[in-house]
Amino acid sequence: MPISSYLITCTDNRVIARDVYEIRFTKPEGFTFIPGQFVLFDVPLLENLSDVQTRAYSIASAPQEGDLLFVIKMKAGGRASRWFVESLKVGDTVRMQGPFGVFTLDRSVPNDWLFVCTSAGLAPFRSQLVAFLPQEARRIDLIFGVHAEEDFFWLDEIRALLKSHPNFRLHLTLSVSSSSWTGHVGHVQTLLPDLLKNRPGTKVYICGNPEMTKEVKRMCIEEFALPKADVHMEGYI
Repeated sequence: MPISSYLITCTDNRVIARDVYEIRFTKPEGFTFIPGQFVLFDVPLLENLSDVQTRAYSIASAPQEGDLLFVIKMKAGGRASRWFVESLKVGDTVRMQGPFGVFTLDRSVPNDWLFVCTSAGLAPFRSQLVAFLPQEARRIDLIFGVHAEEDFFWLDEIRALLKSHPNFRLHLTLSVSSSSWTGHVGHVQTLLPDLLKNRPGTKVYICGNPEMTKEVKRMCIEEFALPKADVHMEGYI
């Protein structure tokens, strides 16, 4: 089956946290996706624009929204990071392929959901929360961990969802504390016992750096006895 390819136009490219960019594109006519899926961008090498490779990014917008939203965590010297920061401008046309991926939610059963993410791993969960919270009564918890306070983003929007949906709970954590921070300090894993103890039916979805996703998956299965089929992960390099 041929892979669908689209030309999309950049409509916004801005910094929203330390080394984090929010990028928006026009949504092509007829493009559909399931929240949690990703696309591939054609990314040229800046020193040789004919040298093009693809890079994968989760869609952060919901299907009902009018544009395509992505969040990019900069990696020093990275091909895609340099392209997004040094080259991509509003009005530029980009080739996109997709959608791809199976990091999607099982809505056929009423089990609670636990979302665990670090930094740009929030992207697929933003899509899923915006798309499904208005239709869901199940308990949904989101653990969002970053290094320091200046690394958080989209908190105003997430807190607005909290006010509108009492079944949704947010758990923020920093790996490094500060004098102004009064919340939880520690890696996302340190919040798991409070959220998974005596909740055997919870389905867990994990997105972020590969080391974190592997460790959270291990803990869910080995320490909290969740079935492997109920633990889903997607690692970002």
